Amino acid sequence: MESVEKKSLNFIEQIIEKELSVNPQNKIITRFPPEPNGYLHIGHAKSICLNFGLANKYGGKCNLRFDDTNPAKEDTEYVNSIMDDIKWLGFEWNGEPRYASDYFDQLYSWAELLIKKNKAYVCDMSADEVAQSRGTPTVPGKESPYRNRSIEENLELFSKMKDGGFPDGTKTLRAKTDMSTPNMQMRDPVLYRILRSHHHRTGDKWCIYPMYDFAHGQSDFIEGITHSICTLEFEIHRPLYDWFLDQICEEGQIRPRQIEFARLNLTYTVMSKRILLDLVKSKTVSGWDDPRMPTICGIRRRGYTSEAVRSFAEKIGVSKTDSTVDFAFLEHCVREDLNKKAKRVMAVLNPLKLTIKNYPENQTEEIELINNPEDETAGKRKVPFSKTLYIEREDFAEVPPPKYHRLFPGNEVRLRGTYFVKCTDFIKDSSGNITEVICEYDPQTKTGYSPDGRKVKGTIHWVSADHALQIETRLYDKLFLKENPFNTEEGKDYKTNINPDSLKVIKAYIEPTVSSCAISESYQFERHGYFCVDYDSTPEKIVFNKTVSLKDSFNKINK
Repeated sequence: MESVEKKSLNFIEQIIEKELSVNPQNKIITRFPPEPNGYLHIGHAKSICLNFGLANKYGGKCNLRFDDTNPAKEDTEYVNSIMDDIKWLGFEWNGEPRYASDYFDQLYSWAELLIKKNKAYVCDMSADEVAQSRGTPTVPGKESPYRNRSIEENLELFSKMKDGGFPDGTKTLRAKTDMSTPNMQMRDPVLYRILRSHHHRTGDKWCIYPMYDFAHGQSDFIEGITHSICTLEFEIHRPLYDWFLDQICEEGQIRPRQIEFARLNLTYTVMSKRILLDLVKSKTVSGWDDPRMPTICGIRRRGYTSEAVRSFAEKIGVSKTDSTVDFAFLEHCVREDLNKKAKRVMAVLNPLKLTIKNYPENQTEEIELINNPEDETAGKRKVPFSKTLYIEREDFAEVPPPKYHRLFPGNEVRLRGTYFVKCTDFIKDSSGNITEVICEYDPQTKTGYSPDGRKVKGTIHWVSADHALQIETRLYDKLFLKENPFNTEEGKDYKTNINPDSLKVIKAYIEPTVSSCAISESYQFERHGYFCVDYDSTPEKIVFNKTVSLKDSFNKINK
């Protein structure tokens, strides 16, 4: 009997299983809590896979909650895109989507409770004054001159803030914690600010909005979240998270536990929403779904599969320490998945005309080719073959370099899936450019074997000139030239590392079997790489995006 290798648990799974060993009846409830202020990226995909994956593994549930506490930057466009991305990744959230704005009334009541417990006060200091008063990790902060207002005055002022009695930015509600603690997050943090901005759900009902730190833990508590999984930058926020819960939780109530893990960092990539927005606004890219973007909608448009992304997230694992993953590993996961499912087709990206002078005029044959050697169920296809073909320009050399096994004068190769052809001549234009290769074929070699036993060392792909479809091919490469895009000369920003060749658009020829292709359908262009059908395609003009090359640099690096 074969032994089954047991996958080791990550540190979060170890925590959960230890808890379940003590209380096996406990139900695991996680959440994915994006702010709807932009499109999700591959880093969010890791968090989605982790939160939903934990819930699935332990028979629990995962909520989708939008932390919509900053109406100035949020929009239903982002809400809809986030839901679409989660579904595309293959996950379903528990019940209906939730929103922090669902809890605004409750959060306001809890803020009043803090005031009544003399643990919150209304402060008149400006944002700059608050920042200056906080000190440094080694120098205690200075208490606000408004810190000792009476409970009655604070309740009155807070109510007046809610009712629109003060201009934006003139007052905040702050927690009364400790201005001398080394943890800067705990030095009288702001709970509410005045912000007159139309909210995508609550409209103009509110002109004060809770800060993330105040809304997050309490929202977790309301929803019965057991494990609040956050990235490492929130580790320093955990004491504040727990402090707020201490103020509202009663004995015996389920309290969420915050656990931090290392966020995803990728080479040649930026994953700051601010930077991604800048790339869009500056028109460095065509939009959030530009295939060069690390957004989920971008990689989806490029042809990455949800299975590949989930596999990537699983293989990189969950760590407590920040690190950077080689972008080549993500490409490896994509390539590994597409190899199993993508149909093979022949496409010529840099065409050179090839004429078989001894092939019958006006004759067309159908050559049967396997759709995918990795998938027996994929079947076969028939590709037209004729006297005039297109081959890749790189597959012919007037003067061949050493170990060149493709076409050159006097050399014989096999045309993929069919005959041997020998180059007998070639034609140049007035500028000396080769415009046509003349060949002769051996009619007895259609099967790939010669009756006289001779063999050829090279096989090249082709398309029939009379039958091929002309397509637009968008060849994508990395958006940045450096592994760390922020590694720049003094005084310059990340845009100096933009790769000027990250997109090349060319006209190409492809076999006619793709004429009925569907949007987002993936193919392997033999000898070139994996491509998918872009949204811009029409019946008159099919557009293909290059997903990833056939060359697996990650495997080479790691041999």
